[in-house]
Parts: sequence; structure tokens; C-alpha cells
Amino acid sequence: MKNNTPFATAERLQQLPPYLFAELDAKKSALQAKGMDLISLSIADPDQPTPPAIVAAMQTAIHDVATHVYPSYQGARAFREAACDWMARHYDIAFSPDTECLALIGSKEGIAHFPWAFINPGDVVLVPDPGYPVYASSTIFAGGVPYFVPLLPERGFLPDLNAIPTDVLRRARLLFLNYPNNPTGACATRAFFAEAVAFAQRHRLIIAHDAAYLEIFFDGVRPPSIFSVPGARDVAIEFHSLSKTFNMTGWRLGWAVGNAALVQGLAKLKTNLDSGCFTAIQHAGVTALTTAAGCVHEIRAQYQRRRDRLVAGLRGLGWAVEPPQASFYVWTRVPTEEDSMAFVTRLMETTGVILTPGIGFGVAGEGFVRFPLTVPESQLDEAVARLAKFV
Repeated sequence: MKNNTPFATAERLQQLPPYLFAELDAKKSALQAKGMDLISLSIADPDQPTPPAIVAAMQTAIHDVATHVYPSYQGARAFREAACDWMARHYDIAFSPDTECLALIGSKEGIAHFPWAFINPGDVVLVPDPGYPVYASSTIFAGGVPYFVPLLPERGFLPDLNAIPTDVLRRARLLFLNYPNNPTGACATRAFFAEAVAFAQRHRLIIAHDAAYLEIFFDGVRPPSIFSVPGARDVAIEFHSLSKTFNMTGWRLGWAVGNAALVQGLAKLKTNLDSGCFTAIQHAGVTALTTAAGCVHEIRAQYQRRRDRLVAGLRGLGWAVEPPQASFYVWTRVPTEEDSMAFVTRLMETTGVILTPGIGFGVAGEGFVRFPLTVPESQLDEAVARLAKFV
């Protein structure tokens, strides 16, 4: 007789927190079914197309039969050279394309796999809160234990590393950092990175720095790479993405640079899990990093125009909003006494404007909401107009 008992998922999946946005997705679908005009400001995906030169490079490469075979596990050498040249030009840091650079199927893939290469069961991983949920979930998948380090507004959303308990540090092996930060838009200073590197050296920690938003900065102030400070190469790996910089979210291409042992440890893991990124996409990535870099200035300028417009609109409603230094998010306090999920739910049901509740990024995100800058200015204006009536 057939057993109708549902299959149980692995314990590692059961350790994940409930999917907070499932309820919002259900409400969104119900409102759409009723014909409500929705403005979705929850998922942040660039609304502008990939620059034509990059698309053209892909079209040429895909017709080359040499790209139709398995790619190199490390990544095409031309792509790794282009990535290292990018780091040298923009950050004045030299990396070896042979030992200190690795192509990724998007930076998320590299970040998610990294704990598997260096975390043993029971090891503690220091995870920023609020933060990108993948840091904690990948830790759990690797058998590690996330310890959440709060990012508070009074510290400029920089972690207080010295407040981490000694007993936690004894078991800690890895520290995740992310600047420019998602969701807060905060940037780290060189002084903070120097502090973090010294902290890692003192406690024998690895630093994994998520630098996906490093090129989306405002007011002409470029944020630093962690490798701008001495000693970082001894303890750190940094993850870069073409997704945000070149409007290439769907292409899935990024790279990691840093300490050779960390890069090669991740590479060894990847040889057992994937076969690398499609070579034609890497050829397009070379074009992005070498000849299409000028388009990034306009991409940044567009996000800054949107940032200024949205911040001005929210301030006009009496919201206490600080303009982000970088990234394409505006992170601001809930203007009512409600928690973030209750506010976002009521806002959606009343006005059709959908925001991301801060609690979705961790306990320390409670009381905040996130706006993206990845929609046209007309939608931002309409969202502010609806908020004016709502609040």
C-alpha cells in the first residue's frame, strides 16, 4: 500500500526562519485579483536594460562554438583578468587572476557557498542584523551557528565588534560584512575596515565582505574596498557583482577576490557543486568591465536623481529620512506606532503601495521599512502621493 505521509524536509531546512513574505505575497495576489492598482516597491531589480554594448558582446560570443563547451572552473582567464584590472583601476589594488580571483555565478552563489568551504558543524558565524538573509541561511546549511550582530542607527549601521561576547568569539570562525549595506544604504569607512581587520587577526576570523553595491554610490564619494586597508589580504575575501553595476541581475555573473587560500578553498568547493558560468556570459562581462564602464556613471546619476526625489517627497510628509550614501535603497523608520509588518500590510491593503518590512532583514530591522530606487520616478511620485493620503 502506498504511504501517503508527506516527505519531511532535511533538518537544515527546518532550521530556517518562516518565510516572512509569504503572507505579503498572498495578500498581493488577492489584491491583484480584485483589480487593485499596485505599486510594488518590495523586490529591488533594476528597471533599466543591460547596456547595448554588453548585449552585443553576448550575441557575438554565443555564436562562437568555443563557448558551447564546459567553462573553466576558475572562470575564463579573460574575465578574471578584466576583474583584476577593474580592481586595480578603481581601487588601486592588485590581485593575481590565477590565484586570487574566481568567477562566480553571481555574487549570491559565492556568498551562499562560502561557509560550506570553511565552516564546520558548531562553528559560529557573525552575521549582520539587519542583513541579507543568505548570510544566515548559508551558515545553517553548512552546519554553523549564526550569531546576529546588530547594526544600529546611532553607530551609522556599523557593528560594535567589541560588544560581541568572549564565549561567542571563542567559537567564531567567520564574520560577514556588507558595505555599501543592504538594506540600510550605509557605507563603511577605512577606519572601520582597519578595525575589522585587526579584530579578525586578533580572533583568527575570516572576513567575507559582500561588495555587491560598491559601484552604486552618490555625491561623488566612492566607498572603499576592504582591501584598501593593510592586512586585509591576510584575512578577507570580497564578493563583487555585475548585477547592480551594469543592470545585469538576470545574467548571474560576479567574482571573488582576496586571500589566495580563501579564494582557492571556495574554488575547490565549487568544482564539486557546479560547472562554472557560461563562457559567453563571461565574454559579455569582459566587455562590461573594459569598454562599457562609462555607462555606470549614468546608472549612478539616475539612482541619485531618484534618491533625491524620494527623500524630498518623504521629508515633505514629515518622515525623518536620511539620504543613503550608496546602494539603491532608502531605509527609514516606520512613521506610526505599528511594527513594520503591520504598517506594510495596512499600507498595501489601503493604498496598493508595497514596501519591504524591516523585520524581514532581522530583529534589528524592526521599526524600519525599505524603499528601492529601481522603479521610474513617476512611480516614486505616485507612491509618495498615496502615502500622503494614507499617513
